[in-house]
Formats: sequence, structure tokens, C-alpha cells
Amino acid sequence: MNSPSLLSHSAIQQRLDELLEVEFSFRDTEAPARAIAQLPAQRQHYLISWIERIASTHVELGFQVACNSVAAEALMTTDVFEAWIFHAMDSYDVEGLRPALLVIEQYQQFASQQQARLQGALLQDHEGVLQRFLQGLSGRSLKLAASETIYTDTETLYLPPMQSLLSTPEQNFHLYKVTTALLWAQIQFGSFRALRTVEAPTAEFIQLFHALESLRLETCLQRELPGLHRVLQQIKTVADETELDATWLEFRQQLANPGFSAMDTVILAQRELDRLKPIPLNCYQGQINFEAVTACMNARIEKEKARFKVGLNTLLEELNKSNSEPPPSDKRFTKQQEANPSTSEGVQIEILLDDMPAPLPDNMQSLKRSILLDFGDIPDEYLQAAGPGDYDAKLLHDQTRDAEDVWQGSYHEEGAYLYDEWDFQRRHYRKNWCAVRERAVKPLHDDFVEKTLDKYHGLIKHLRKTFEALRHENRLLKRQPEGDDVDIDALVEALADAHLGFEMTDRLLTKMQRNERNIAVIFMVDMSGSTKGWINDAERESLLLLCEALESLGDRYAIYGFSGMTRKRCELFPIKHFEESYDTTIRARISGIEPQDYTRMGFAIRHLTQVLQKTDAKTRILITLSDGKPDDYDSYRGEYGIEDTRRALIEARRGGIHPYCITIDEEARDYLPHLYGPAAYSVISDVRSLPLKVSDIYRRLTT
Repeated sequence: MNSPSLLSHSAIQQRLDELLEVEFSFRDTEAPARAIAQLPAQRQHYLISWIERIASTHVELGFQVACNSVAAEALMTTDVFEAWIFHAMDSYDVEGLRPALLVIEQYQQFASQQQARLQGALLQDHEGVLQRFLQGLSGRSLKLAASETIYTDTETLYLPPMQSLLSTPEQNFHLYKVTTALLWAQIQFGSFRALRTVEAPTAEFIQLFHALESLRLETCLQRELPGLHRVLQQIKTVADETELDATWLEFRQQLANPGFSAMDTVILAQRELDRLKPIPLNCYQGQINFEAVTACMNARIEKEKARFKVGLNTLLEELNKSNSEPPPSDKRFTKQQEANPSTSEGVQIEILLDDMPAPLPDNMQSLKRSILLDFGDIPDEYLQAAGPGDYDAKLLHDQTRDAEDVWQGSYHEEGAYLYDEWDFQRRHYRKNWCAVRERAVKPLHDDFVEKTLDKYHGLIKHLRKTFEALRHENRLLKRQPEGDDVDIDALVEALADAHLGFEMTDRLLTKMQRNERNIAVIFMVDMSGSTKGWINDAERESLLLLCEALESLGDRYAIYGFSGMTRKRCELFPIKHFEESYDTTIRARISGIEPQDYTRMGFAIRHLTQVLQKTDAKTRILITLSDGKPDDYDSYRGEYGIEDTRRALIEARRGGIHPYCITIDEEARDYLPHLYGPAAYSVISDVRSLPLKVSDIYRRLTT
């Protein structure tokens, strides 16, 4: 490979002038060009390539990097230099030009933190693992969020965006994990429930309670999560934790008693407040934000009380419907409480209906667990089923703004899913770039469904028979040790081996095996404005025919429409969720599919990839029905849109998803091989044949 040639000052300045559009501005590239000209050829080309990448985001960012790149690179390793550029681009995406320019201007500060960055762990890199770790623990469902202060409000765990206190990235990840577990333990083992019994606790009391309670919670972790407790001990060693004095060692021994509760910690803190000095908190302990805890718990307690009482009423109504005899008017809920040291509350509580265990559904079981965490009990007033008018209806659902209202305001990210988008020019993701919302499709109860089913009556009958055959299809397994018939090929090879003096194999039989289908499929339907007319009709007909056929096959399937109007308004339209049955409501939603805006595809692929990954299917397929290439009102067109879509498809494949595209765009052969690969798409030349082709393609894809 040839080495890059050394560039002269004038050649560098000419290149910078092109990249930074100096003819349309007052930027002077003479000084940065002169500085870059002093470097070896390889470093010259390296810096210019990065200036080009960031200039594709904003030319002023490119100019400022050009002015500072030589000095910055001299202070940084290659990894840190590139991280500095990426950080500036991410800041521009999220916060705008001024914060991004500040990142570039403060390159010395960024460089001084490089050792911390190299040895540290970033929350954004480990958030998924930590979230799954939390899900594996019992108790309330919890969220994670970045904060410079470590604490929990009982619903969200706030962790620092970067941990760099220890020597290696692995150690700092373990620090994240231990901190997460201790914050969870505060909720799980009643720390806040006990603290709320203290009237107007002072800051000094909270500090002492926290120090004592942290020792108790460590012993709780030792019993509940012994492996993680060993990691905690390793962190203590690495962090060179200060040894406890004799008084605190005595308290730690007392707090280690399995029968010692958070209320006992409160009593101990009250008794020792005037004479016991709190010990310094360790790096994994965080702090107690009592105001945040109080506000969060008060709001949740009010909501959960209403939801639990209404849930009991709903349960009563359902039980009455299933009972052929008139229900007694005096049915009532009670609770049965038994001591159970294995639970964090020390008791096991069962809800009874007329002295028999009440069949609480999953959502009510979750509510019960959350209420137990707040009270250690189910208060008696919670056991009175609430009928209409007995509660504030606003408490039953989390208040969210209507999607249309949010789009019209400046809060386009409020309550939205945020997805990255690939910028091929900068060769880097735009962080949290697309604001994505799911919007309901309004069911349309017209004659479209009836006409379609009548129009394709014969084809539907044929498809059902074909798909039913797939359901019961058997597969011939060869070279089996047990079976129904002789495998001639295997026998011939075995006899040849025996003739040559080798031992004969015992795998000489064939066996028929029933094909067990374990498939989940999402149909991603283009609802852009260009589908108006014949194409929209063909898409809707295709979906109806496919649903009618799939019902006889038993595969799990979902249908989502997608459309977009710039990155701020990316919309998905759930037409059928996996758990929904195909019925008149689904048919009416299919009938109600109508063209929307543009064909921004990357966000839809990323979102539906996550939906598919939540299924336990062995085979997961994402089939796109579209009439054209990726396109949107903003810069999402041409190569940019194609490359982001391609990157989203690569991400899907890495996640175990099999993407496939069915399109009626005659020009699709120019770009679909680049997106999907040579064998993962079909071009339908006649839109009227789409309903038949879609079903046929699905059959071929899943057999």
C-alpha cells in the first residue's frame, strides 16, 4: 500500500477552503493550513479526514476543529482525539451549535480527562446490561438515568454518566453494578419505608441513618446475592476503603443479624444521633435524597391505591360473569398474613375473596408487590373494591400528551422513543436523533373488508389449504441411529467403509420428523404519501389475504405501518400486535390504513427490531412492504437515507432478525441489493398482483 504524499501549505489550504466553504464566509484557513503543513504526511491526511467528517455536520465546527486539531492531537491519544470529535458532533445533535463549539474550544480539559476516559466505564455503554440485571431482581420495575449524584427516588436509579474511580473499565463496570444493587436494596429491604416514619428528619439524622443502613444492606446483599457481595469486597480492597473503628465494627455486627430491619436502623440512629459520628460514604453508596423519595412515593401511593381498588372491582365483575349463579351481594376481599423470613418484608400476604385465594392477574400481582414495598403490608382500605365514582379517573392511567399535540409544540421528544441515526458522511451515529411515537390507526368500518374477501374468495381458500399443509409438513431426517426406513446413501457409504477396513456407522436409517414452527414475523408497511390510490388498496388487500391465510398456519405475526416527516416526527402505526387476535377490530384497522407523509425507514427498522427481539421465537423475520426508496422532507434522501437504512438492517441482522423487502419500485434493483443483499428482496412489477405475491413470498421465506 502506497504511503500518502506530503501536502504543501497551499494544497492543504485549498482543501480546507473547499471543505469549509470559505468563499461564502469570512473564515481564514491560512493559519490552520500552515500548522497542518508542519506535520508528517500521514498525520496531515488523518487530520484533514476528520475535519471533513465534522464539517459535514456543520462547517463552523469543521473550521474550529481545523484551528485546534494540531494542538489537540498533540495532547491526546488517537482514541481520545476521535472521542473528542464525536463528542462535539453529539453535542451539536443534542444541544446545538454553541455547546458543540464549547467542546472544541475546551480540548485541553477534554485531554486532561483522557486517562479517566480510558480506564472508566460509561453508563450509556452498560445501561442495557444493568437494566437486565435489575429486571432479574425481584420487586418493582425500575428505570436508570444519568446524574452526577447517585441516589434513587424509588422508581429511578440515578447513576453517574461515567465511572472512573477505579483502575480499569472492568472494575468501574463492577462499581456500577454494585451501586445499582445497593440502590435497589434500599427499595427492596424497606429503607425508605422506615425513614418515612420519622417526622421531619434532619440532614444529620438522614446522614447517620444512611451510614448505618448501608452496613445492614451489605449483609442483605450477602444473603441474597453472594456472588455480587464478593465483587463488593473486591471493590472495597481496590478502593482502599477506610477501616471501621471499634464502635462501628460493633454496630456492623449488630446490623448483620438477619432479624434486624430498617425500622431497627431508625431506632438505632435515633438513639446514637448525639454521640455517633457518621463514617464517610464509600464510592458505591450514593446518598439519600429524601425530598425526591417523598415526592415520588406520595404520587405513587395515591395512584396505586386507586388502581388496586379498581382492579379488585374488575376482578369481581369478571368472576361474576363466569359464574352462572347470581353472585352474593356481600362478597368481600380480605388478606391472610403469615410470617416468612425469606421475603424482604418478613411476611407473606395473600389476598382472599370470601376466605378463598383470589386469582389476581399479573398486573395486580405487580401492584401488590409495589404496595408491599411501600408499606410492608396491604392496608385494609386497599381491599375495598372501588366502583364508578369512587376514585379519580386520572389516577388510573399515566398522563401522556396526545401525539398530535406534542408534534405541534416544541416538545417533540416528550414521551417519545429516541433512536440513533447513521450519518454516512461523518461515519458516526447521530445520538437520539429520531423522535419516534406509536400512533393508533383509526378503525374504518366500511365495505372494504367485505369486498376484498369476496373478490379473493377462491384465492383465500387456496392459500388456507397451502398454509395448512405447511403446518403439518414433515421433514425427512437422514443418517439416524433409529428410524423407519433404510438410508440408502448412508448404507452405501458404510459398506464402502467396511470394505476398506473401517468400522461401519450405526447411522443408517431415515426418520420423518414433524416440523415444529417457531416463527415470529412483523410486516412493516409503508404508509408514505406516495402509496395513495392503487398502492394503498393493494397493500391493504395483501394484508387481509395474508392474515386470513396465517390464521390457519399458527405463526405469530404483527403488523405496523410507518411514516415520517423529518426526524422530529417519526411515526409507527400498530395495526396488529403479536398478542392480539385477528378479529373485526384488526380488519377495521387494516381498512383504516391511509397514506401519511414520507418514507423514513431507519427508525422503523430499529424500533421493530426491538419488538421482535422481545419474542422468544427461534426464527424472527421483518418483512417490509414499500413502494420506493428511503426518503424524507429533510436531508434523509439519496445516499444518506439509503445508508442509514442499510445500517439499521445490519443492526437487525446482528440482533438475529431476518429482513426481507417486497417493493413495487421498478428502480429498486439499483439500491435494494445494497440494502438487503442479492436474495433478500422481491420486486413486483404489477401492483395488482401484490396480494398474491406477498402470500407466496411469505410461504417461501418460512419453509
